[in-house]
Amino acid sequence: MQSSFDATPYLAAMGIERLNPMQEAALSAAEEQHNLILLSPTGSGKTLAFLLPLLRALKPGIKGTQALIVTPSRELALQIEEVFRKLKTGLKVLACYGGHKREIEEQSLAGGAPALIIGTPGRLGDHLRRGNISHTIIHTLVLDEFDKSLELGFQEELEFVVQSLPALERRLLTSATRADIPDFVGMHAAHTLDFVPERSEGGVNEEAGYDKLLFQMVHSSAKDKLETLYRLLCNLGRGPAIIFCNHRESVERTAAFLAEKSLSHVWYHGALEQRDREVSLAKFRNGSASFLVTTDLAARGLDIPNIRAIIHYHLPTTEAEFTHRNGRTARMEASGTVILLLGPGEEVPEYLTEPITEVTLPEEVSLPEKPKWTTFWVGAGKKDKINKVDIVGFLAQKGGLKPEDIGLIEVKDFNAFVAVRKSRASQVLMDIKDEKLKGRKIKIEIAK
Repeated sequence: MQSSFDATPYLAAMGIERLNPMQEAALSAAEEQHNLILLSPTGSGKTLAFLLPLLRALKPGIKGTQALIVTPSRELALQIEEVFRKLKTGLKVLACYGGHKREIEEQSLAGGAPALIIGTPGRLGDHLRRGNISHTIIHTLVLDEFDKSLELGFQEELEFVVQSLPALERRLLTSATRADIPDFVGMHAAHTLDFVPERSEGGVNEEAGYDKLLFQMVHSSAKDKLETLYRLLCNLGRGPAIIFCNHRESVERTAAFLAEKSLSHVWYHGALEQRDREVSLAKFRNGSASFLVTTDLAARGLDIPNIRAIIHYHLPTTEAEFTHRNGRTARMEASGTVILLLGPGEEVPEYLTEPITEVTLPEEVSLPEKPKWTTFWVGAGKKDKINKVDIVGFLAQKGGLKPEDIGLIEVKDFNAFVAVRKSRASQVLMDIKDEKLKGRKIKIEIAK
């Protein structure tokens, strides 16, 4: 690697003034170490910590894929791709993942090998077997959230991916927990940076962010805790909050109950179609939905700012998952609340040694205020040369919206999501139904 690497332009592109200590340590260690293990809690900034060393390893002017990042979920792959694009490197990047048409990825790969490919183990393995990925000069491999990949049973595919890279020179493995690393990864004599904090004797661990968390518990007299959950959400008053369940069936049952109660929410788990997952997350991110009901799939890799509360409808099966769930709130300098919903016979886990306050809910509650936003689905995206500026200009000129009527915009490859003030939504759809966006008639509707 070149020691003259300057990260300043990339940080400026991200609007970041300086790296945190963990990121600085990773950048420095990767300059001398060919194999690096980075252990750091969820939400600590690991993505930038491995992207900058990876950038330093990429050689300009080389045709072909030079680096591979393997992640346990499609959401994490897309998030890393988005961060990489924000760095404005000028290098081609491609995310490959299940639930996305393989043919579309094959066309992108055939149109010129990206310098960096990010993907899930199964899809990357599929492309490698089909010969779609030119792997002969891939010299850098990042295994992100490696412990989660092992938990999800990806070991066989991971082993195939690693063994398919004959020119591999550098490996960077990240994990939020101290997990055993199989021999096939090739991390023998690797240098380890361990930023996973030990829990302090007093229970409060400032490094882990527990000093910014308020722990509460709510008891339910019934084994079926849905009515208690309803009163809890009404008592919270507003989101955003994430409700964690242990099973997909529980997510759907809980979401159906909240729908009956007219509570603003979306739901999310691994069996959902890709479009449905994107819609749910877009609505939750932009404030069109107050609550997200989900499995532990959302415990890692989702970067959604300003989560007010984490609700454990079901207690997690491990301490590690408890930590990962809680990592969705109190991120950066913010604070947050963690609420355990305990049914008959359920107790606070022994590993939770922080002070916890019991909350008694009022018997009479009223529905929280409805979100002020709704979400538009736009049937075109980056691949159609559509960007955020195009969408804002169109909605302003053709739909008569003011800047304050337009919220968060997310532009994907083939579609986009736009938060629009709910009070204006119906009229806007009427006003734009016969108008063209960048000279094209593009379908725009309420996201369902």
